[in-house]
Amino acid sequence: MIKVKITVMRMSRYDDLIALYENPIEHACDLKLGDVFVSTDAKKPEGLCDSAWESMRPFVTELAQGGGNFYDGWMKDPHSAMISCNDGFRPVSFLLEALND
Repeated sequence: MIKVKITVMRMSRYDDLIALYENPIEHACDLKLGDVFVSTDAKKPEGLCDSAWESMRPFVTELAQGGGNFYDGWMKDPHSAMISCNDGFRPVSFLLEALND
């Protein structure tokens, strides 16, 4: 299987939605802009949160198996994908890239 590089590209925060709808929580996310993870054998890298992994897992699996070209040419590099976690209050965007060893 091909390794897949996962890079934190953007982190957003919607304080208005948090104030209206979220119960107070002390800790939401450990990720930092520019963090890089590598998935080996299409497995979740250590340190990546479960919510983010569930959003990207199908894409990582496809890239790890040599596939790509999602949605008929969505990405300039067909062996990549831009995926966001499903946190509606603090979405994080990740660039997934198949690595050529």
